[in-house]
Amino acid sequence: MGLCSDRWITRMAREHGMIDPFEDRQVRQGVISYGVSSYGYDMRVASEYRIFTNVLSSIVDPKQFDPKSFVEFEGDVCIVPPNSFALARSVEYFRIPRNVLTLTVGKSTYARCGIITNVTPFEPEWEGYVTLEISNTTPLPAKIYSNEGIAQVVFFTGDEEPDVSYGDKKGKYQGQHGVTLPRI
Repeated sequence: MGLCSDRWITRMAREHGMIDPFEDRQVRQGVISYGVSSYGYDMRVASEYRIFTNVLSSIVDPKQFDPKSFVEFEGDVCIVPPNSFALARSVEYFRIPRNVLTLTVGKSTYARCGIITNVTPFEPEWEGYVTLEISNTTPLPAKIYSNEGIAQVVFFTGDEEPDVSYGDKKGKYQGQHGVTLPRI
């Protein structure tokens, strides 16, 4: 299994539409950086959010998720309440090749402020907008800046293609648009 460089990422984005829209350099001036880097791609967070609320005293249950647990919000800046959580989506649409798996890690700028971004691996032949899980671990409200960097995607190529890809099994999050809530 090999780690993929900026040259590979750029070629796959341009020739195969792996990342759309694709930023072929790292944009840094006055923003939390995004775009291609040496061995990854810093994706952006879109302006569409679902912020946790407990107004209705709901219980979070992944098997019977109540969408009323969230407040929908759209804007240039999202405020995540103290010790709370929000879902968002990426600006970029990803199309993962059959022999590739990704891992995603949060940006250090946010992590150093107690804001943790979690994303599960993009499996071979998965495609869609990424649903981002953003946790504010601090006792203070936290700002998330829309259309700026949120997390880095690292791409790994397998030595051989899998027998069954995410696309083959028609995974439940295949082709997702918008912020996608838990599915069973």
